[in-house]
Amino acid sequence: MSSEINHRTRPPKAAANGPEFPSIGFVRLSAILAPNGPIPVGRTTWWEGVRSGRYPKPVKLGPRITAWRAEDILKLIDGAK
Repeated sequence: MSSEINHRTRPPKAAANGPEFPSIGFVRLSAILAPNGPIPVGRTTWWEGVRSGRYPKPVKLGPRITAWRAEDILKLIDGAK
């Protein structure tokens, strides 16, 4: 088997006790919401919260790529404590 990286496959998802949430940069929705992320809500609830202003607005990185600033998500988490 070749040692080359197949760029068409996605990296494995982090385990529940995996790496900590990043402090800077952009994060995708799958890294924000449970079970992989720190926010225990579903996708529909999240998007309703974005529309109402409860959750931070996303940043479009491309035509089909939506992400959030890690700093905004950390502020949301700190504000909920």
